[in-house]
Amino acid sequence: MDKKNFAFDKTNFILLGIGMVVIIIGFLLMTGPGSNETMFQPDIFSVRRIKVAPVVCFLGFIFMIYGILRKPTDKIEK
Repeated sequence: MDKKNFAFDKTNFILLGIGMVVIIIGFLLMTGPGSNETMFQPDIFSVRRIKVAPVVCFLGFIFMIYGILRKPTDKIEK
């Protein structure tokens, strides 16, 4: 059977999946109560929401870029 050469292999898809999960975790870390005109929530300026979560999202995007740019290994079968 002739195996077609796809742009991505199994490892690329695993890397993309892990990157997507990390990005979702980063966005979940950004969630929390918001302020309105009657009540101020100082939690909107917490370290988790303005420093940790964006870094986690950024790392997830970098991971996905690596998953896209990674060249699949060519296995020569005889």
